[in-house]
Amino acid sequence: MLRLLLLFAVIRSTLAQVGDLRGNLGNQGFNISVVLPGEPSYTSVSQPFNLRYEFHPAAVTFPSSVHEISEIVKLGENVNHQVVARSGGHSYIANGLGGKDGVIVVDLRNFQKITVDPHSGIAVIETGNRLGDIVTALTAHGRALPHGTCPYVGIGAYGGYGFTSRLWGLTVDAILSIDLVMANGTITTASEKLNPDLFWAMRGSGGSFGIATSITVKTFPAPPSATIFSFNWHFTADDAADALGKFQDFVLTDAPAEFGAEMVFTKGDVQGNVSVGLAGGWYGPSDQLNKTLAPFMRVMPPPREMSFDIGDYLHSAVNLAGGSLNTMSAPDGTDTFYAKSLMTPQDSPMSDAARKAFLSSLANEGFTAPVGWFIQVELFGGRNSAINAVKAQDTSFSRRDSLFTIQFYSSSVGNVPPYPQAGFTFLDDVVDSIVNNSPRGWDYGAYTNYVDDRLVDWQKRYYGQNYARLRQLKDIYDPRGTFSFPTSIQN
Repeated sequence: MLRLLLLFAVIRSTLAQVGDLRGNLGNQGFNISVVLPGEPSYTSVSQPFNLRYEFHPAAVTFPSSVHEISEIVKLGENVNHQVVARSGGHSYIANGLGGKDGVIVVDLRNFQKITVDPHSGIAVIETGNRLGDIVTALTAHGRALPHGTCPYVGIGAYGGYGFTSRLWGLTVDAILSIDLVMANGTITTASEKLNPDLFWAMRGSGGSFGIATSITVKTFPAPPSATIFSFNWHFTADDAADALGKFQDFVLTDAPAEFGAEMVFTKGDVQGNVSVGLAGGWYGPSDQLNKTLAPFMRVMPPPREMSFDIGDYLHSAVNLAGGSLNTMSAPDGTDTFYAKSLMTPQDSPMSDAARKAFLSSLANEGFTAPVGWFIQVELFGGRNSAINAVKAQDTSFSRRDSLFTIQFYSSSVGNVPPYPQAGFTFLDDVVDSIVNNSPRGWDYGAYTNYVDDRLVDWQKRYYGQNYARLRQLKDIYDPRGTFSFPTSIQN
């Protein structure tokens, strides 16, 4: 409690009182590790993943028990101070530091226990775990979850899209219950039967309502065969737009749930051209992949390059992670970047005009842009998608009618600050090229895990029809806005 009391003094900006606080409250039984401004490790523990941001927390805390988290949250509420949880620290806009100066950070790195019931396959995962650790632990029991690819991303956000998501849904869809600390410090559990409104809100907007300390999830049998595949072409802008149209037509037919894929666009070798990739995972028998891809490949020219990596599920996860799931083998990296997203409605796919404008922007403006960039057109929907089988109102993640989620990502030269102003203009123009050439009132969304603090109408794009209910619940569960950050649900 000694360090917690020092934190109290810093928040109060009355450093002269620190000695009195130590004397009065130093024997309460807590020994919470806290790093404060000016201390040797402060710079490293307050560094964001995205170096475009620089925030100065009031303190970074490292609790080792749920009760210690509760005490920290109570302190934040008592002094009318924001508190934010940090799991992996990979928020695109540094929400894990509160998105502003002066926030109390609750770092969850000490919460790394994972248990798996060998009979039911149900797992309990503490929220300090990172993806690499979770995949390794689950596959040791022959189990798996839908998830992304970066081994350093924390489970705390639990949005969870990956190539298995059309087969199993999002990570959020596998959650059975959540253990959490509420804004008033109450320790509780949320599930379909216990605190169902809170459970609904936490699955899609959790950081606005509580600090999740563990999640209980249903897991899935790890597929015995998994194939990671890729193809590459170099196209003119018009031919690339045509290729995207063909892929869109293909996935609107009857692509199996075992098929996950994305088209990837990067800078071409000359202005007016783009590099076009098709990458993905196939989680059925390996000899069925070519048959599955045949309707698309028949209408495409031969690729310049192709690859197929066949193995078990763990092997595929290692491949997608870049060769290792071990989060202790090397420190996590950083970047200086800006990202946007757009989720295209399945019942109103991208038009010819939108696709041509989109690829023309990439092939021309993208060739001279002062940033490195890539665009991923990720397959969310299609007839057999488990993501879209969930109703929009069943979780607070509402965008259950999307065909593609497009990530627009650009980095500064050398991945270090500063990020150029022209980089914002470039990505804004690329997104506008799609939206402005789509039908009036086109109900596109945006993806919360590619969070963008420059998105003006983020409430609508991220949460759609669910935002009104989320705002009502925010007033119930966090009336003082203890869990507030730039894109949190507003009171």
